[in-house]
Order: sequence, then structure tokens, then C-alpha cells
Amino acid sequence: MIDLRVRMVCLMACAIAVAGCSETPTSKAGDGLELTAALDGGNYGKANGGGQYALAFGDGFLPGRFSLSGIQTTPDGSAAKGRFHHVLDFLGENIDFKGEVSCLTIDAQNGRAWIGGVITDNNSEAEPWASGEIYEPGRDIWFRVLDSGEGNETHGRTTFVGFEGGAGIPTSAEYCELAIWPDGNARTWAVQGNVQVLP
Repeated sequence: MIDLRVRMVCLMACAIAVAGCSETPTSKAGDGLELTAALDGGNYGKANGGGQYALAFGDGFLPGRFSLSGIQTTPDGSAAKGRFHHVLDFLGENIDFKGEVSCLTIDAQNGRAWIGGVITDNNSEAEPWASGEIYEPGRDIWFRVLDSGEGNETHGRTTFVGFEGGAGIPTSAEYCELAIWPDGNARTWAVQGNVQVLP
């Protein structure tokens, strides 16, 4: 039984690393965070929303939930501000991260956003996320979301979070700059909630 759990933890660590290319989060964006545009009065891109999703794992799914509120403070999104919170139930133990947005790349035409930031709180119970060095506050963290449109029959989508070194990406800034989106929305999960990506 222990060997099976160890194997599952290793598989999950790999799955989460690939997916990256306390209070419970709700569908309310950013836990009430109010954001303003850059001091120069620019009106730049935004990504917000939240909800629940099911991450495919082995023959089943792991329940997750997230909230996000982010706004670009430069036209290219290399600087941004906001907050996010991701929680995943991993075999009865939470993987739980809060972060501050530091970069936000927007592809409004396709409803895509890449969110990079830094960990502010790690309330994880499951290992290695509870104590691993790359999961400590101040370290880089990222994910991406898809806005499928208002009233659309399809759902918005999210990934779980990725961490420094995941998929060979060393920093949140590089994650936002690369803006990798695999074909067919691979490694994203349908959200029961709302995701908005705005230019």
C-alpha cells in the first residue's frame, strides 16, 4: 500500500510539473481584491474568475478549485498585479497555494491567459508540496486559463499550477514570455464557474 502511494505521489508530481507549461477558493475572483490599471492610466488586459475542476489522474480525477484576479500593469503584461489561490485534493490531503500575480500574458482573440507570480502562502498537507524547497513562499509559480465566452455551451478551463524548473521553465517571467499553449487545450481542465480574459 505504501509503495502504491509513493508511486502515485511521484506520478502526481510529474503531472503537476507538466501542467504548469487557509480559506477555500470560491468562484469570486481574487477574494475581493480590487485592482487598478497602471499609474499612467493605461487600460490593459485582465484575467479573473474561479471555480471547480477535476484534474485527470490515473483512472480517475482529483477535485480542484481556484480563484484568480489579475491585471496587466504594462501593455505587454511583463508586469502585472493581482492574486490567485489554487487547491487540489490529492488523495485526501490538500495541495494548497496562494500567490501574487507578477506577469500576465493575454491572447484575447483566443481567450487565453498565462499567469505568473510568486507563492505567498503554502498551506499544503501532501508531500512533496508541503515542504519541498521550490514550494516555499517567494518562489515562482504559474498556470494558464481559457475563457470560452459568455453563454457558451463549453466551459472555461484552467491548469493546475507549475513551479520553478517545471517543463524546463525556470521563472514566472519566462513562463509568461513563452506563452506555450498545447494543441487541443491539452492539460487544461473544464471549470464549473467562470473564467474571463479581457483585452
